[in-house]
Amino acid sequence: MPVPTSTRAAVLREHAGPLALEKIPLPEECEAGAAVVAVRCATLCATDVHLWSGAMSLPGMLPMVLGHEMAGVVEAVGPGTVDALGRPVQVGDRIGWSESTCGHCYGCTVLRAPVACLDRGYGFRQRADRWPYSTAGLAEYAYVTPGAQKVVLPGDVPDTWAAAAGCSVKTVLHAFDRAGGLRPGSSVLVQGAGALGLVATAVARASGAGTVITVGGPGYRLDLARRFGADVTVGLDGEPADRLAAVLEATEGRGADLVLDLAGAPGVGAEAVDAAAWGGTFVVVGSTGPRPEPIPLGTVMGKELTVRGSLNGDVADYHRAVEFLRAFRLRFPWDDLFGEPAGLAGASAALVSMSRLQQVKAVIHPWLP
Repeated sequence: MPVPTSTRAAVLREHAGPLALEKIPLPEECEAGAAVVAVRCATLCATDVHLWSGAMSLPGMLPMVLGHEMAGVVEAVGPGTVDALGRPVQVGDRIGWSESTCGHCYGCTVLRAPVACLDRGYGFRQRADRWPYSTAGLAEYAYVTPGAQKVVLPGDVPDTWAAAAGCSVKTVLHAFDRAGGLRPGSSVLVQGAGALGLVATAVARASGAGTVITVGGPGYRLDLARRFGADVTVGLDGEPADRLAAVLEATEGRGADLVLDLAGAPGVGAEAVDAAAWGGTFVVVGSTGPRPEPIPLGTVMGKELTVRGSLNGDVADYHRAVEFLRAFRLRFPWDDLFGEPAGLAGASAALVSMSRLQQVKAVIHPWLP
């Protein structure tokens, strides 16, 4: 079977503008360790929306193809291509893939932390007009580079779940690891009711939390949060003092043992510190960019809080994310996270819809009309 040498893709050329449907090249042959994949499903996350709008920008990033949560079927493989568990990757396999790592920098070898790789790559670090051109989800075909961490997917995991596991779900699992896990009966405050917040709500519930409080909006997302295990939901229509009062009421005045920032909104850090229990842990997950965020350090000191940053995990977290979704498929309504699938022509509208909080996770099937 001949290797595809070009692909149709939705290309971002101007922030906040419509994506351009274009044909872009693919490498003419697969390198050792690489694969060409027909993308069956891409799920969009808030990072895609921020990149599209320009709220998150990288120097010289345009033109680019968005989408870093995807799964697809292998069309061609280079010599010696294996997944992260050493299993051969073959034509016809359905795979997902995490970000690429170099394997030889200080972060990879001394720290042994792939998230610290100096050359850690996502599709959105790759311009669409430079080799290897198509490495992201909003394309019919993607080139999965040798350094990309690949996982052969089990057959009972739907494409949407497999795609979302590649960022949203693995990010949450990594955050719980950074927190040091969860003691059964602990109280958990989840700040944010987007995809990350909803998954975190489910992880907290599945991990044995005593009380789970989810703060966010709009209302339909709080309804979802209750279905994902929240005992208490708090909207954003009040003042910070109102949200703090709701958390204290739900925790018998002690505050939350674990607070997870999955919103990244202005003021969320100060609210987290105020709402944390003495000796509690605050994990910063949703805040991006260099914008300063005031935090009352005296409160951090006085409560003896642990404050930890958490990026988005690595292929180990991705593997565990797939298994977490499988293990709790009967307990949580994972399919309710996803919107109706659209083709590449509908990707622009999907981004606008997500930016307006009209759906949690948009789904793009590149081969739909």
